[in-house]
Amino acid sequence: MEEDESNIEERWQALLNFLEKTIGKRPADLNAVMFLIGVQELGHGVRQFTKEQKQDLMHIAICRVLSKAGFYELEGLDKDGWPHWKLVKKLPHVDLLNQEHLLKIYVLDYFEDEGIL
Repeated sequence: MEEDESNIEERWQALLNFLEKTIGKRPADLNAVMFLIGVQELGHGVRQFTKEQKQDLMHIAICRVLSKAGFYELEGLDKDGWPHWKLVKKLPHVDLLNQEHLLKIYVLDYFEDEGIL
């Protein structure tokens, strides 16, 4: 999945522009976009979340975007409707910069797969 760095950044900026138009505020960083994915995947709509729930939403987003690459698999929903994922393939060890780069690519793929981009 090698992709030209300038193309990734161009697509990332297009995503941020789209999200700014959609939600009225430009996401500050990858974490903010991941939070939005978590809220979307939870499917309970926009509401107040506790600190722990926000961490859970970030986990949901990471699992969801990495599921396409076969790292996670959806186990199902709990009694409150929260999705639970299991790790099915060991994650590669990469430095923080490469980790963010790979996550951006998977996030862009997520929004394309969802028909948003």
